[in-house]
Amino acid sequence: MFERFSSGYYLGKLYVEPHDCDRPTIHRADHERMNEQLYLTGDGVERLDAPLVMKLDTTHFPVLGDDDVPTGTLALPESMATDDLPDSCEVFLATADRASELLRYAGYEAPTGT
Repeated sequence: MFERFSSGYYLGKLYVEPHDCDRPTIHRADHERMNEQLYLTGDGVERLDAPLVMKLDTTHFPVLGDDDVPTGTLALPESMATDDLPDSCEVFLATADRASELLRYAGYEAPTGT
């Protein structure tokens, strides 16, 4: 679904649709699969539910998994969606290092607990 684009990003195509949600989401199984294939380092147990960081046009945003989103689709909150969203478009997915950096800059803290 995503292929290496540069040292900081992968590039892939997703359907992009407005949804009644409060944050960008993709199907939970897609989210876990991307997390496992692109972010797992093999240095121990890592969270497969940690947010992916995607870039659409010039905007970076964390993306979580949700069972209610169709597979292969990036669901955007109405506040982020524009009237001219294409049916499908190229989406950048930050590499693990770049995603950590962007999340840290945004003040994201991973949930703790079991």
